[in-house]
Amino acid sequence: MIRIPESIYHSIVEHAKKEAPLECCGILSGRNETVEKVFELRNEEQSPVRYSMSPQEQLKVFDEMDRQSLDMLAIYHSHTHTVPYPSETDLRLAFYPEVVSVIISLKEETPVMKAFRIQENAISTEEIEII
Repeated sequence: MIRIPESIYHSIVEHAKKEAPLECCGILSGRNETVEKVFELRNEEQSPVRYSMSPQEQLKVFDEMDRQSLDMLAIYHSHTHTVPYPSETDLRLAFYPEVVSVIISLKEETPVMKAFRIQENAISTEEIEII
């Protein structure tokens, strides 16, 4: 399970809407499965169907997480025209199997957020609790 404060949930959804029609991406950090901070990153692909994070930006985030003693809990991104389920590309690029993958779908009028664990091409659903 991953617990996301309501204010952070809304900021992630707003990030996805703001970047549309491009995919957005970012990192969720915290402790004990509870998100405490969101890091919005730039989608280097500038694409409506793919995303990538700049290694330099990621290093800055990792340094900030270290300074604050936070763990990387999840990587999030949006799907602008498809359901919130990992794509073949998401499976191929799941470099951090220990963290949750959060996907925000903008396919419908009301955004839908789902979470998954992707390990060795196996996908399992992860519960999201909005706190």
